Amino acid sequence: MQNLLNKLKSVDATVKKESLYIASVTGILSLLLQAVFLIARHWDYTVLLGNILGAVTAAGNFFLMGITVQKAVAKEKKPAADLMKFSQTARLLMQLVVAVLGFALPCFNGYAVIIPLFFPRIAIMIRPFIK
Repeated sequence: MQNLLNKLKSVDATVKKESLYIASVTGILSLLLQAVFLIARHWDYTVLLGNILGAVTAAGNFFLMGITVQKAVAKEKKPAADLMKFSQTARLLMQLVVAVLGFALPCFNGYAVIIPLFFPRIAIMIRPFIK
């Protein structure tokens, strides 16, 4: 546990700030998603569980990308590029696995898993209007 806390302390302030922004917008959009399902009368516990899985994956993916960029900046050009390519592939594979699980397991609503994966992109698009 102490090792994890030490690693979190070494995360760059910008990575923390931007990850918190992405997580916040993802949370707000997740509430909106829940409301849409509720209004459409398609809400049940699988929507909530799917939304949580998708939102945590989306925000976690962004945080992992930030950590990777932080590490890549300290490397030479070729190793940095290799690290970024590996990270992108691994994170994309993680999202694919989550999406497949979202549709395969009956405890998740597949659409409620997939939709939050797009929330970080929406957060990035609206960021200039918030500043």
